[in-house]
Amino acid sequence: MITEEITAQTVVKYIDHTNVKADATTEDIKKLCQEAVQYGFHSVCVTPYRVKTAKEALGEAKTVIICVVGFPFGFTTTEEKINEAKTAIGDGATEIDMVQNIGTAKEGNFSFVKEEVSRIAEAIKPIGLKVIMEIGFLSEEELRQSCIAAKEAGAEFVKTSTGYGPRPPTVEDIRIMKEAVADEVKIKASGGIETLEQAKVMLEAGAIRLGTSHALQIIGQATSQDQDASFE
Repeated sequence: MITEEITAQTVVKYIDHTNVKADATTEDIKKLCQEAVQYGFHSVCVTPYRVKTAKEALGEAKTVIICVVGFPFGFTTTEEKINEAKTAIGDGATEIDMVQNIGTAKEGNFSFVKEEVSRIAEAIKPIGLKVIMEIGFLSEEELRQSCIAAKEAGAEFVKTSTGYGPRPPTVEDIRIMKEAVADEVKIKASGGIETLEQAKVMLEAGAIRLGTSHALQIIGQATSQDQDASFE
């Protein structure tokens, strides 16, 4: 849990500066990377096709490159997710955020959820795996069981949302996830985090990373009018 005071200056190191929009252009991704370096964000988060662009744009910068896999609904096969993740790593990604198979979680098939996460986590070692739950589609118990499955399968993080789901995360979602994984797995909150106050709430609840396309707004470098409506 974050214990330091969260300010516009300290929050930057917890932010995954995100652009996973369908209409993101090469110039958009270059701008994302420039901003990440300029303001000191932990990482950039992009789609598979844009990893090479991010890698080139960041050059020698230490900024982490995250690639989403099975995005945004998680219903591709395990084999496809593994291939997508390995390709992204080969292109320069240093973290992978994978969407769990939401349908199998909805039908209570957590043995599949666990097996899939385990296979992907093993395939990308030593890189750690984040598993996106997509909280808006899940009941409280489905969220809890999904997190337990991810923990037992060796995930490094559980993550709330893609930003394409029905709703943003709440403190209650983070509480459920924290109870399920304890201190064994880290938590990333994403989707609909647009203000410094929202960022504080998520970090105080137990998240240690924030996925957002409103990072500049959060740190006071842009207004909501300056940033387009976005998914993450």
